[in-house]
Amino acid sequence: MSVRLASPEEYAKLIDQYDTWMFDCDGVLWHGDRLIQGAVEVLKMLRDKKKNVLFVTNNATKSRKSYKGKFDQLGVEAKVDEIYGSAYAAAVYISSVMKLPKDKKVYVIGMGGLEEELKNEGVSYIGGTDPADNTLEPFLLENFTLDPDVAAVVCGLDTKINYTKLSKAFQYLTRNPGCQFLVTNEDSTYPAAHGLLPGAGAISAPLRYALGKDPLSIGKPAKTMLDCIQAKMHFDPKRTIMIGDRLNTDILFGQAGGVSTLLVMTGITTESDITGPNASPIKPDYITSSIGDLLKFA
Repeated sequence: MSVRLASPEEYAKLIDQYDTWMFDCDGVLWHGDRLIQGAVEVLKMLRDKKKNVLFVTNNATKSRKSYKGKFDQLGVEAKVDEIYGSAYAAAVYISSVMKLPKDKKVYVIGMGGLEEELKNEGVSYIGGTDPADNTLEPFLLENFTLDPDVAAVVCGLDTKINYTKLSKAFQYLTRNPGCQFLVTNEDSTYPAAHGLLPGAGAISAPLRYALGKDPLSIGKPAKTMLDCIQAKMHFDPKRTIMIGDRLNTDILFGQAGGVSTLLVMTGITTESDITGPNASPIKPDYITSSIGDLLKFA
């Protein structure tokens, strides 16, 4: 049963109980380029209390370095090594878990941030932002040359998705023996400044349907992301809490990693998702209206 936080005593107890605070970003700290009220003050309060603050996002359009630029722009304190994005986790997975040989490469459906993280991990890639793939010209199979060195396809959010990219990815996944199908995350939507838009899961959906199989997902709620964080920074799961706005990613992610969870109602999840006859079976440990509520402990 979830606890709905209300009294100053409950917030004070919550803050005292956890040493490491993991935050989702979109829908928790901001909407697009608009900060959620109290977010900056809450993060400062936690740092003043010597808490570890981490940012765990499924956003795969930005590298950690460029994502820090967004924090800076919004006036939110963050260090690069406190930011864990699904693009970074995917690159680490390919280089360190798959151990992709140096003579192999990945085909990218995604944006510059994913390419930057792959490059930083020493992973060769094609596709992505290549002008040859970002074309309005029809895809002609007779003009396509298969690269035998492509050993994986990795798919993230791509706002310039087109038939050419999907077709090339499909060719590699069906014609290159052992080619692995990876996605940065499976978010069906994401909260932009002015409403919901299709997420990375919607971008990979045509490939899943065409292939008749599911990819390996790297981001939340997969434990792969948590393993990536644990490898870089040791924390006690019993003294760690994950704050998110989405039951099937943020809250499941926390539960899979054995950490406590706090759901905020400023993003994807609605009241009907947690109460009533059609409520989700996924139950967070705590619920509060907004991240700014954490300031009520005083």
